[in-house]
Formats: sequence, C-alpha cells, structure tokens
Amino acid sequence: MPTSDLLPSLLSKLNENQLALEAAILELSNWVELRGAVEVADNVRGALVAIDRNEEFIKMTLAVMMTPE
Repeated sequence: MPTSDLLPSLLSKLNENQLALEAAILELSNWVELRGAVEVADNVRGALVAIDRNEEFIKMTLAVMMTPE
C-alpha cells in the first residue's frame, strides 16, 4: 500500500483523538468550574472553540480525501 493511501486514515485517527481530548478537557473544565474557578473554566472553553470552529472543515476534507478518484 502506498504511503499516500495511509494519509487519510492517519488524519482521520488524529481527528478522532483531537475530539476525544476536547471532550476530556471539557469535562475537566466543568469540574474546575464546580470548584469555584469559573474564570479558568471559561478560558479553557474559549480555547476549545478552535476545535469546534475547524471540525466541519476537517470532516469535509477527510471525506474528499477518502473518496476514490
């Protein structure tokens, strides 16, 4: 299998990892907020916005890459 055939699968797995990390970090920010550090939790959630903002583009690009030519 050519290395170029592996790229879409690799990127897909990296995206899955990124989304799993986002979910875990969001859980931690909720835990931090419950303990009174609201500003810290808000800052963490603000940093996670980039993942949400880019998610649709990543999905569309992966779909295109995985479509046979």
